[in-house]
Amino acid sequence: MAQVSINNDYSEWDLSTDAGERARLLQSPCVDTAPKSEWEASPGGPDRGTTSTLGAIFIVVNACLGAGLLNFPAAFSTAGGVAAGIALQMGMLVFIISGLVILAYCSQASNERTYQEVVWAVCGKLTGVLCEVAIAVYTFGTCIAFLIIIGDQQDKIIAVMAKEPEGASGPWYTDRKFTISLTAFLFILPLSIPREIGFQKYASFLSVVGTWYVTAIVIIKYIWPDKEMTPGNILTRPASWMAVFNAMPTICFGFQCHVSSVPVFNSMQQPEVKTWGGVVTAAMVIALAVYMGTGICGFLTFGAAVDPDVLLSYPSEDMAVAVARAFIILSVLTSYPILHFCGRAVVEGLWLRYQGMPVEEDVGRERRRRVLQTLVWFLLTLLLALFIPDIGKVISVIGGLAACFIFVFPGLCLIQAKLSEMEEVKPASWWVLVSYGVLLVTLGAFIFGQTTANAIFVDLLA
Repeated sequence: MAQVSINNDYSEWDLSTDAGERARLLQSPCVDTAPKSEWEASPGGPDRGTTSTLGAIFIVVNACLGAGLLNFPAAFSTAGGVAAGIALQMGMLVFIISGLVILAYCSQASNERTYQEVVWAVCGKLTGVLCEVAIAVYTFGTCIAFLIIIGDQQDKIIAVMAKEPEGASGPWYTDRKFTISLTAFLFILPLSIPREIGFQKYASFLSVVGTWYVTAIVIIKYIWPDKEMTPGNILTRPASWMAVFNAMPTICFGFQCHVSSVPVFNSMQQPEVKTWGGVVTAAMVIALAVYMGTGICGFLTFGAAVDPDVLLSYPSEDMAVAVARAFIILSVLTSYPILHFCGRAVVEGLWLRYQGMPVEEDVGRERRRRVLQTLVWFLLTLLLALFIPDIGKVISVIGGLAACFIFVFPGLCLIQAKLSEMEEVKPASWWVLVSYGVLLVTLGAFIFGQTTANAIFVDLLA
């Protein structure tokens, strides 16, 4: 594919090309992300990536699946039943896949290797800064969700170990706020402080195993339900159109792998847009099967009474579910530091750019700033997790931000890329692609605006 230069004159932004100005952030832990020259970026370059097509599919699936799986049965309930939930996911999947393909196209055209660098290069300074801020807020909110998940699962496990009925108040050391805080200080904080993180592969493995195990348990429990589990009202149609839209943030949160997709694309042996289209289509179909299996079976098991975290709907004494809870806790314990690392890297990049400071600075100052950033991030997420016990509300808000990564920024990139190409070649189909970009931006802005309005006017007024 011909290399199309898009807004690549950084002098227009009054920015230097120093490494501190354009820090390479949010790299996928599974890929090599060394900078590429224009020649190396070409398919025939000597330093092409080493990731095969099957390997890329696995990495994208791994990036897509995660703790958002727990909320999908509640999303089916919110959408109004199985038919509405399936139709909503199938419809959104088209836009989700197209967003991934657009990002690969713009990455190849701009010769950039990370999500935010693509947005910077294609859309300019203002949109690039907004993208980095959105990434920081998204990772911050996801860290809060992880701590809430830890508390939810620990409550059930402690109830079994203490042999106390659910809801009964036990000793002070079984209190939810104490157990979350103790776990966070003992495990999460020490893993979050180091400058580098070398345990991503273990977290990745735990996440995959935990996700597939949870899905298997939910399906098995639907086929062979326990006698004490009785489903609530099984909805067959949505209460309103707004109810269907309220399920969108959960789907966006579950399928959001776009931020890490750009490094994966550039790590492939054949980084071609056509090949990448097949990769992401296969990966999204696999993720769709997992999410649908969990969502449909979890919803049909409990009906409208399903909890926002589906594992909380099962009895505490169920040992198979208890193992699933343990897997989720282990996965979240190792995933939090990775998300924090990504968010901290974005904050560090914004700070260095604002100060005009190079990365190659005094090591002591970097260490003090890193420790301070980590402590502030950790304490704020912990405090918010202790006083926001509903995982559904947190996922709704960060799901709105995920819609920006899936729809808004790819749509803006497509619009700008096609307008830039128009100055050179004026392709006949440019107006169709620009219109599609406008549609993506509009859809993403609607989802983000709706979730923000719900958080402000519904939750706060309630």
